[in-house]
Amino acid sequence: MFERFLDKLAIVANDPKYLLVTATGILFVGAGGYWLFEGIIGGRDEGPIRSLWWAVVTASTVGYGDAYPETTAGRGVAVLLIVAMVTLILPMITALFTAKLIVDRDAFTHEEQEEIKMTLAAIAEKMEIDTKFNIDGNHETGHR
Repeated sequence: MFERFLDKLAIVANDPKYLLVTATGILFVGAGGYWLFEGIIGGRDEGPIRSLWWAVVTASTVGYGDAYPETTAGRGVAVLLIVAMVTLILPMITALFTAKLIVDRDAFTHEEQEEIKMTLAAIAEKMEIDTKFNIDGNHETGHR
């Protein structure tokens, strides 16, 4: 089960679209939890827009202080949101940008790799043709 989670995490980490959808989903879930526990159940004036603002500010670890959870459940949502963003999403964003910025300029292109493979195959074929054994079993290399 943990391996399956890591496989899904690798898919998210390597695709900017999945990463954006996942980060947005985490923000909306956090905002929904805040709205539920602080606004609906907690009786505070916390609507969906203000809850989304709280989620973005909290997830980015800015924490302006203009909105904060007062209920235990709301604080639990805050902890989960911060942990998810700091330990999963932000490192994946950093890794994705780093992977795009660090380019090995000496790496062979696909076309170059294919050319090298064809050249090596031709060399191997030529060596087999030019390598002969004489009647005594001694190895002899013929040159054209």
